[in-house]
Amino acid sequence: MTYRAPVNQIAAALDDIAGMPELIESGLFPSLDGETVEAILEEAGKFASEQIAPLNHQGDTEGAVFQDGDVKMPDGWAETYRQWCEAGWCGMPGPGDFGGQELPVTVLTAVGEMWQAASMAFALNPMLTQGAVETIARFASEELKGRYLPKMNDGSWSGTMQLTEPHAGSDLSTLKTMARPQDDGSYLLSGTKIFITYGEHNLVENIVHMVLARTPDAPEGTRGISLFLVPKFLVNSDGSLGERNDIHCISMEHKLGIHASPTCVMQMGDHGGARGWLVGELNRGLHAMFTMMNRARLAVGVEGAAIAERAYQQALVYAQERKQGQDEEGRETAIIAHPDVKRMLLSMKAKTAAARAICFMTARMIDIAERSTDEKDRNASDAMASLLTPVAKAFSTDIGVEVASDGVQVHGGMGYIEETGAAQHFRDARIAPIYEGTNGIQAIDLITRKLPLENGAVVTRHISDLKAVLAEVQASNVPEFGRMGDRLEDAVDALERATAWMLETLKTDARSALAGATPYTRLFGIASGGIWLAKGALAQNRSNGRDPDRIATARFFAEMLSVEAPGLAMAIVEGSSWVESDLLDTLAG
Repeated sequence: MTYRAPVNQIAAALDDIAGMPELIESGLFPSLDGETVEAILEEAGKFASEQIAPLNHQGDTEGAVFQDGDVKMPDGWAETYRQWCEAGWCGMPGPGDFGGQELPVTVLTAVGEMWQAASMAFALNPMLTQGAVETIARFASEELKGRYLPKMNDGSWSGTMQLTEPHAGSDLSTLKTMARPQDDGSYLLSGTKIFITYGEHNLVENIVHMVLARTPDAPEGTRGISLFLVPKFLVNSDGSLGERNDIHCISMEHKLGIHASPTCVMQMGDHGGARGWLVGELNRGLHAMFTMMNRARLAVGVEGAAIAERAYQQALVYAQERKQGQDEEGRETAIIAHPDVKRMLLSMKAKTAAARAICFMTARMIDIAERSTDEKDRNASDAMASLLTPVAKAFSTDIGVEVASDGVQVHGGMGYIEETGAAQHFRDARIAPIYEGTNGIQAIDLITRKLPLENGAVVTRHISDLKAVLAEVQASNVPEFGRMGDRLEDAVDALERATAWMLETLKTDARSALAGATPYTRLFGIASGGIWLAKGALAQNRSNGRDPDRIATARFFAEMLSVEAPGLAMAIVEGSSWVESDLLDTLAG
């Protein structure tokens, strides 16, 4: 159950697919150079492998424990978290004026994969804290920034995101949590929030909750939602902690996986109201919260790639060691010699690499959008990041579940036994397609909001970029590429055909378009991921670089996995009639 951060593979994807050297040379990150990035990846990989990874199985079996309103984390977690903070990892993306390091999203994404693979349950806490820091830095008053950000950037305090309520699920328009204005400019909040990750725990001194609520005179629906900062302990003017705020964990969910990550039911207002402060504009809370949510969606996509990587590593070691069956000469052999086991392992590796590539490319677009001095580049990259984010989240988390499931299969019966650890990866991975808006919601967002951007010009540019890489693959004449160019051409053509149908159908028959939303998202991920793996293979061929199996991985993805694309396009374009049929009633009897 050991994990070794694949630093070389991550660095190669960062450089040759996401173009980190090009971003550095462009001056996008003035205080960053290639050697520093390499050192960050090496040290992060070492800490993830040696310090965090050993906590994963123990955290799963021991779990976080809720008792009398408090949550106790598993043994050893507080000490490892303290060491992690002291090493400076918590403040990587934070603003420099408040103790952060302002490192790019691409680097944070690469390092984040290592944290999540080492222990998803451990990494969820800093992931949400960093999202809260970004939201406060962008939308809160200077007073709130100065009071909260330094302690959040150094890891002394953590952050949460509180949206969901018992009756609402993903429909935020119906939330009922109330925020009543006070004479001193603060608000008193009352209500119940559910599914709050790390809503209560003993790793930090204070927890800063980002809470969506309504004021008494707010408009109905999502237009009446505001965002509030609600600390567990009130903070005095000198920065010291004051009295306990009226926000408490009243229970903790018992979950399928990530047992060491406390998922809390939070209650506000039992003793007069939890004191909070407005972040951003009144009735514009979703605008501010979506900053945190969009970044979290990318981070959850990274969770998918990370769990896939860890499940693959474990399955590979097991397949190399497990003896079963005989070779052609009658000698006992390891199961890795069997063709179907080889197929599963290659599929696991290729899917993981494709998910990683999509997440890294999304991060690249966010960095350009946030840091470029060229307005045209900023706008184009922002639009591309918007297009890619739901794909990064949905495709990668689906891949995480698929690869973890294959990991159980490689182990055979031993994979179904908790003792081996393969089952934990499968259980942990299963929440990711639900987190931060289910993958069905991501698919709806992709086709209804992102494809129509600039009247379809953004997705058209994306497909043109894919075709440019494809042309280079086809012109390369590298024997090791096999039929990579042909199969990827089929995939990109399928994406182009399905995209044209989607854009046209959305104008007249939205339900038929929605019927194909999820397979379209899968198709988008297959075509994009396949092309970006080919981009990495081209770089490997030119330089004989540090990840020599990239050509084989890209070829396997193209020849064995991307062939799904034409069938998906056919289902999308020709199969939508079922949405208005009585097929379900017939099946239901």
